Amino acid sequence: MKKTLLKSIGILCAAAAVCAALLFGRAAIASADTQAASVVAESSGTASTVAAGTGVYSYDEMFSERDLKQTADLSDAVTYTVTDGQQIRITEAGVYVLTGTASEMTVYVEAEKDDKVQIVLDGLNVTNSNFPVIYAKTADKVFVTVSGDSTLAVTGSFVSDGDTNTDGVIFSKCDLVLNGTASLTVNSSRNGIVCKDDLKITGGTYTVSAASKAIQANDSIRIADGTFHLTAGTDGLHAENSDDDSLGYIYIAGGTFTVQAGDDGIHAVSVVEIDGGTITVKASEGIEGTYIQINGGTLNIQASDDGVNAAGKSSAYSVKVEINGGDITVVMGAGDTDGIDSNGDIIVNGGTISVTGNSTFDYDGSAQLNGGTIYVNGQQVSTIPNQMMGGRGGMNMDGWGSGNSGSSGWGNMGGMGGRGGRW
Repeated sequence: MKKTLLKSIGILCAAAAVCAALLFGRAAIASADTQAASVVAESSGTASTVAAGTGVYSYDEMFSERDLKQTADLSDAVTYTVTDGQQIRITEAGVYVLTGTASEMTVYVEAEKDDKVQIVLDGLNVTNSNFPVIYAKTADKVFVTVSGDSTLAVTGSFVSDGDTNTDGVIFSKCDLVLNGTASLTVNSSRNGIVCKDDLKITGGTYTVSAASKAIQANDSIRIADGTFHLTAGTDGLHAENSDDDSLGYIYIAGGTFTVQAGDDGIHAVSVVEIDGGTITVKASEGIEGTYIQINGGTLNIQASDDGVNAAGKSSAYSVKVEINGGDITVVMGAGDTDGIDSNGDIIVNGGTISVTGNSTFDYDGSAQLNGGTIYVNGQQVSTIPNQMMGGRGGMNMDGWGSGNSGSSGWGNMGGMGGRGGRW
């Protein structure tokens, strides 16, 4: 009896061991799959392949299926061939095709709050003197789909619509989606494209020249794809909600960008997240936000002030620059400029970063180099230097000589020839 009982216990233990091995194997496979996804995210830099938990935002949450569709269903579309001085008023959901050439022509969207309106630009060329070409006042969402190359312009001083400061060639008070397969050129004496809610861009080619901001939104700018040539007197991309500082974010999953701006190339009050794309910026400041997270993509930044700047503009997020992937090149102008500047922390977990300038890194909090590769003025480094700690001190502002601690170059705490404490 005792032997039979022991034998039964032995069989149960063996079965348990087999089950544990199977479960462990599955766990190991799941772990390997997660690591593989992380590797794919690092190499491709697209939001859809960024490892779960890496990004502040998720690609799937940013865009709907219709947002990502680049063509419209024209089976029940209404077509307008525009004329000078015309006012087109859209009051219900549907698809509306605009074509032709005109001046002083405005399309008003005044639909119900649950209506989705799709405006298809099929070779539309309009020049106005003081009012938007497309003015979306009410709707759930407005799609502007470019199916034929189009040009929209406002040449003079904008006039308001009552209390609404209508200051963009395309001006929307509701959610706005830009997509399509053709090109849209926007020229403005003020702002190019303005959305007072969420702005999404998922395809098309956009050439925007604006005296102030090229593309502006209140709650968010979300870009899945597209080609962008932006010339702005102030900011290239600008997201800001003055009533809720947890909003006003910019999310870039892909696309090709060439931005030349008088102030910031990319500016968000809360978060700037870049998961992919090819981004070239020439501006006073390249990228500015409270929490800047770069997970992928290729970035080339030339700046005369700060290349990447994390500043405390939002109370909802910690001030931080976090780099998890991508290929980032920052070239700074002479003078009191910082390549990557954070009023809080800098965390580097991956990617390749090359910074050229007098002050390459500057942070007020802490710095972590957990992975990736960093080059400072062409030399690979194993720690993140700090202009804030190393500062500009001593007698020789530009020197690379030995400081009073006996070491040279960056990081001297008051070296005569090195970079000492900040004044």
